[in-house]
Amino acid sequence: MKLLSIALGLSLVSFACAQDGVKEAPPARGTGTQKVDMNEKIFDPKRDTAKDIADAVTKAGKENKHILLDVGGNWCIWCHRLDMLFKSDKDVASLLKKYVVVKVNFSPDNENKAVLANYPAITTGYPHLFVLDKTGKVIQDQDTGLLESGDHHDPAKVIEFLKKWK
Repeated sequence: MKLLSIALGLSLVSFACAQDGVKEAPPARGTGTQKVDMNEKIFDPKRDTAKDIADAVTKAGKENKHILLDVGGNWCIWCHRLDMLFKSDKDVASLLKKYVVVKVNFSPDNENKAVLANYPAITTGYPHLFVLDKTGKVIQDQDTGLLESGDHHDPAKVIEFLKKWK
């Protein structure tokens, strides 16, 4: 009975957290605990992703950069955690400037099936990263689970990844 009470209590806490849209995220290096706002719209299901990628290829060609496709959805806590790391870790944010970054929405509102059909199938979950060369050719298909450590994305692993493919 005690185990049932504990399980029920944990379920209620999880439900309450989901209702307010704010969840704990692991801290970025050198920061305190951060909250992930699940109501923040980091992906836009209404964007014309094919045009965004075409524009990125044009820009990457002019600037001699690679393209980073960040595939995920607003529903995904890991997507929010990675986005927070991208914004809050100065070393990660600095490395991202070496790329042309395109957010690719994947949600019930827009799965971007036609666009994603041009890339290797995502079988490991979200977020998922693709690195494209300046012509739009895939040079890395990245399961972000490999960039995690426990309950967060490991800044050192993300930095290593970004340095390797820039």
